[in-house]
Amino acid sequence: MSEIYNHLYEDLEDKLRMIDLEEDNILKKSEQSFQTALQAINQLRDDLQQKPLVSQNDEISFFKEIKPKFVSKLIYHLSVFNIETNKPHGGIKVRRKYYQNELDKLKRYFDNNLEFYRYYRTNSNYLDHKYFVRGKQDIRLTLDSFYFETDPNFSTSHDFKVSNILANDLLNVYLEDELNKLSLTDLNNGKSQVEPKVKLAWTDSKVALIELMYALQAKGVFNNGAADLKEIAAFFEDLFDLDLGQYHRTFLEIRIRKTGRTKFLDSLQESIIRRMDEADEK
Repeated sequence: MSEIYNHLYEDLEDKLRMIDLEEDNILKKSEQSFQTALQAINQLRDDLQQKPLVSQNDEISFFKEIKPKFVSKLIYHLSVFNIETNKPHGGIKVRRKYYQNELDKLKRYFDNNLEFYRYYRTNSNYLDHKYFVRGKQDIRLTLDSFYFETDPNFSTSHDFKVSNILANDLLNVYLEDELNKLSLTDLNNGKSQVEPKVKLAWTDSKVALIELMYALQAKGVFNNGAADLKEIAAFFEDLFDLDLGQYHRTFLEIRIRKTGRTKFLDSLQESIIRRMDEADEK
């Protein structure tokens, strides 16, 4: 992959990772990821127009290796969005059957395109000049009908098939993970997570915990911002088995500090930045 395309793909991967970390709602995550991938593909198209491919080998490399990596992300996140949007309401058995049916669809796609799968997976290249060069469509090479609706300057007869193969690999992992989660939930009698084996104790000051508690409530991170301070305080007291006392009065004292009103939060920021810097140096 040339430097400009490599940089563009790394940027796409970074953005998708951040979306995955910051967004828990699968539909919102898929939608944001889809839009991000679409923007990257449009940039890829613009880059290709500004710097045309100069040789057939470059063209084959672009449409066999580069473009499918971008498009596979688009297909994957669109597929996840559609799968989760159409997921039926019901118990574990209903959802398990649904996800298994989606896995079966991937298997049928594999069976219907077995010849090309073998060609691609074995790194064959004897038909690259037909599969991955623009304007070389051949009806005898199992063309998808939608090919004739695509941009001929940005598509070959089989680059989309490669994108589908890569996307299906990701989808297979996603669906297997969802099935494993259902199995885990079933094993734990309806609980989605195993109870932690280790009891964590809050070993910093209560003032620090109260500062953190107020910050989290102000940010609205619990129950979409609907949880009040009393509920959050009760949660932390139960979680860490401690008594926060008159936390309203403590917060007043925090507010009237002459210096460092957010002393604990500032120290958290310093600590995580230092941790990142240390990791960068390794």
